[in-house]
Amino acid sequence: MTDTVTETSAAETPAGRPWLDAQRPVSERVELLLAEMTLEEKAGLFFHTMIGMGPLDEPNPTFSLPSAVEYVERRHMSHFNLLGVAPTGREIAEWHNALQRLAASTRLGIPVTLSTDPRHSFTDNPGTAMLSGPFSQWPEPLGLAAIRDEDTVERFADIARQEYLAVGLRVALHPQVDLATEPRWSRQAATFGEDAELTARLGSAYVRGFQGSSFGAGSVSTMTKHFPGGGPQKDGEDPHFAHGREQVYPGDAFELHLRPFEALIEAGTRQIMPYYGMPVGTAYEEVGFGFNRSVITGLLRERLGFDGLVCTDWGLITDAEIFGQPFPARAWGVEHLTPRERMKKILDAGADQFGGEACPELLIELVESGDVPESRIDESARRILREKFDLGLFESSLVDPEAADAIVGRDAFRAEGERAQRASITLLVNGRDGEPLLPLRGRPRLYVEGIDPERVAAYGDVVATPDQADAIVVRLQAPFEERPTVFESLFHSGSLEFPAEVVDHVRELAGHAPTIVDVYADRPAILEPLVGSATALTVNWGASAEALLDVLTGRFSPQGSLPFDLPRSMPAVEESRPDVPFDTADPLFRFGDGLRY
Repeated sequence: MTDTVTETSAAETPAGRPWLDAQRPVSERVELLLAEMTLEEKAGLFFHTMIGMGPLDEPNPTFSLPSAVEYVERRHMSHFNLLGVAPTGREIAEWHNALQRLAASTRLGIPVTLSTDPRHSFTDNPGTAMLSGPFSQWPEPLGLAAIRDEDTVERFADIARQEYLAVGLRVALHPQVDLATEPRWSRQAATFGEDAELTARLGSAYVRGFQGSSFGAGSVSTMTKHFPGGGPQKDGEDPHFAHGREQVYPGDAFELHLRPFEALIEAGTRQIMPYYGMPVGTAYEEVGFGFNRSVITGLLRERLGFDGLVCTDWGLITDAEIFGQPFPARAWGVEHLTPRERMKKILDAGADQFGGEACPELLIELVESGDVPESRIDESARRILREKFDLGLFESSLVDPEAADAIVGRDAFRAEGERAQRASITLLVNGRDGEPLLPLRGRPRLYVEGIDPERVAAYGDVVATPDQADAIVVRLQAPFEERPTVFESLFHSGSLEFPAEVVDHVRELAGHAPTIVDVYADRPAILEPLVGSATALTVNWGASAEALLDVLTGRFSPQGSLPFDLPRSMPAVEESRPDVPFDTADPLFRFGDGLRY
């Protein structure tokens, strides 16, 4: 692995803090540090919450969050999920170093572990991923699955690892190895699709790329999610919201959804996140997976043998406010419990950290009242501290801002991401009556919608009206329903059918010239009404205008293959079983479809 340049953090000598002696075994260093910690300092380890960049001593107004000083000095917290983006790697690195120096100034100097949601693709939902900003830009994992190549996935993860390391990001809150078995579910873009075996292979490559052949100072720890598989959502609704809290298994396929997690545990993933959903009609307790002892302890720890760190999904304990709207805790099945009781149930279930929470006073109360023994706190604290030691944070927590600028978004990394964008584009229809339309030849006159005309000028002459065109190119987003709140509308849910006005508009355009339709398929849209009009049809999972145009003009041959079935109709979707892959009747296009030229 190629590692970023780091500075050694300032610390007392091992004689003053014996846990800093890198010659000692990690297990011994953990015990030495744990013995020095107060209950308050131990409690702070359990909270892995959001933080935004900005002055450390000021609350963050963008995200309505307390100051870093409040988190680190007063609440003794040291695990943060970084929100937002900055224009350059240097700015992230400099802010990170200031945060680490703040942590080093505390009584025990425990370094911060900084984590992030995915940052390398095209997703614009801040609840699940971040815009790429200064980082290299790649297709979504669905697009990596369309490429079907483990080496490409491992190379992506290795590049992302280098960029993360350069700015101090040490935990990836991914990969997401849920199976996309319910076509309406909003979280599919970050999965590897519908097939369990492909997901297991690509997910394992992803872990290898981020963590390396041996875990250590050059690694980024992967938090695989969402155990035991978040795909089988009732009606395809997402359990971020109360109406989507139920996971159902009418096809009795619960075990199938475990296969990718088993493979990634074998590949060495260090951390696992259970999902919000609650299983209905299974042998497991009907409470959210983060509260579920039968799932976390019985299934994950005892049956699958996972001894790594388990962090809940965000916001299981306390209510919050998102985009100015009240947002209840995702305490599905235990809504009647108080926040304190919910925390106890999570600990009893076997989890180690509370994602998206910042209330260590509740944990302190649980221990001081005798409701939770301190030995239970020590059990999870050991796992949490072990991860910090294994990541080498006690030896070197600071990064080199100059190196960060050179590494993040490096030209070679961007070029590889752009090549993957092109390779993932999947061609499903090309021409009529045996006469292919693509690749476009020469310098055609193009009428475009959904593409900046200035970016088309290198490929053809842009015309102002459809009847002037040799070919028409239209880019569409897979359909979704607008929901009542801003946050919920970011989760693309509901019907997969294009509105009638979109279908009619494509038909009208096709009456003027051969029409190429490209669809961003973050969900498996129903394309049959468009197939009747489009002369050529492609789907993508995050691709620039140049990436698409390179494929349409033959500068890059299409290589993508569908990572899921594309259903023929909404009745077929509604009648399918949400836990069973490839279960919609007579799909329009099938897993693996993709034309070449």
